[in-house]
Amino acid sequence: MNIDIGNALATVASPGVSKESLERLDAQVADAHERIEQGMANSEHGYEALNLPENVDPDDIRQAVKPVADADALITVGIGGSALGAATLTDALADESDTEAIYLDNVDPDWVSSHLERLDLESAAINVVSRSGTTAETLANFLVVREAFEDAGVDWTERTIVTTGESGPLRDLSDRHDLPSLKVPDGVPGRFSALSAVGLVAAEVCGHDVEALLEGAAAERETLTGSLFDCPAYAYGATSYALDQRGAAINAMMPYAESLETSAEWFAQLWAESLGKDDLGQTPARALGVTDQHSQLQLYRAGPRDKLVTFVVPQEQSDRAIPDTEVEDLAYLGDSTLGELLSAEFEATEASLAAAGRPNVRIELERVDEYELGGFLYAMEAACVLAGELYGVNTFEQPAVEWAKKATRGLLGGGDFEEADAVAEKTELRIER
Repeated sequence: MNIDIGNALATVASPGVSKESLERLDAQVADAHERIEQGMANSEHGYEALNLPENVDPDDIRQAVKPVADADALITVGIGGSALGAATLTDALADESDTEAIYLDNVDPDWVSSHLERLDLESAAINVVSRSGTTAETLANFLVVREAFEDAGVDWTERTIVTTGESGPLRDLSDRHDLPSLKVPDGVPGRFSALSAVGLVAAEVCGHDVEALLEGAAAERETLTGSLFDCPAYAYGATSYALDQRGAAINAMMPYAESLETSAEWFAQLWAESLGKDDLGQTPARALGVTDQHSQLQLYRAGPRDKLVTFVVPQEQSDRAIPDTEVEDLAYLGDSTLGELLSAEFEATEASLAAAGRPNVRIELERVDEYELGGFLYAMEAACVLAGELYGVNTFEQPAVEWAKKATRGLLGGGDFEEADAVAEKTELRIER
């Protein structure tokens, strides 16, 4: 993975960061890197995520998924970090798989039912993921999916793999039914778990190269050094932090490959849940090139100067010729390909923002494959950890999320939680027809 931060410099953009400011910030990066290295060496909570490329054994995953390796469809039941990392991988590589990957990461009843009703459950498998085994949305959907399998006359115990913690309801269920299971690694928050069994089970069932994913991540691990000028991940984390301090409080992640659209969703959780604390943190936004040139670019180029646009651009993609046409005004397209048009669209958008003095950063991948994806996910996680160090927040906790979980559980009768009482205290100003 390479990164170009030239269009984020103060000589080009406003807000922007000068080269001199980055050089001064580099001393803080060196200190932050020392703290990160210490956390990794001591296997501290959160920092342990950056050790995953060395600690994950692909053979364990391969052995666990054998009973469901023949699935035509894999239904992953999870939410947030228990689904988005896996979805990023399987969506990006979907063209290379004969297995459809479905993610039940919401509890909208119509949406859940529509998936279950269209699938041939005899050839499907279930992948249920929850560290605690108590996540309300995950457990509810799992119960619904299990019932659907039973109604279809399919033995769900023969078609289910579990990834969870050492204890909890899912672990008890797995032990009771002797289900194949894997452990959510200790010290790794869900949003940082894509390169563990949490994300790699789906990749393995869908036939992707798990070793290459880990090798790409390990190669990115080797780039972590004490200077942002020598490390693409740290360059991104430090530049994003510096721009936020100067007013770019929104970070629009805009990949230029349809297969990478889910990666923007994954990034949004990583960035928001990790850095949004103590009235600090950049707000992530999701966009897709070229689609959102026609829906969001107007705001990014001419709206408030409060945004960083992050482009993710594969250097190699498959291509398809554009047929000739007799329409004179469109004749120029007949000499081009869709790939050339996509590239031109990106270059025009990047230049458009730069011409308007709007900061943007380019992340380059050689191609969309397992090795590059592993490196990209690892780099974004390392960038996020570095940014958390620079902000001075606890990157790995999520108290606001836990508050809402307790309120939900209380509303459903799952215990007495003062958070649930706050629902009755809502201020209302209703306008009715």
